[in-house]
Amino acid sequence: MKITVNIIYSGKDTDALHFISEMLDKGVVDRIRAQAGNLRYDYFVPVGDDHSILLIDEWESQEAIDRHHQSDMMKEIAELRQKYQLKMKVRRFYDEKEVELNK
Repeated sequence: MKITVNIIYSGKDTDALHFISEMLDKGVVDRIRAQAGNLRYDYFVPVGDDHSILLIDEWESQEAIDRHHQSDMMKEIAELRQKYQLKMKVRRFYDEKEVELNK
């Protein structure tokens, strides 16, 4: 069952943008995308909210998420999150099956 995780990172001023920039510069994002079971790892800037970033993160299973959470990258992410003093709001969505619309 596919799992989608939405995380909103929020901080002061443009700290969330600096966090994402450093995640990209250090190659963390590319390494996460290359992990077995990762289906999507994309950041978005919410319109009208200069202090936040939305991450949409999709995984093929809970086991894939567990492997990701046990990886060395989680320590890097936590250190960067602390460096920029970001708060997180997390929501999970579970897909039972894909439904194609507009048929």
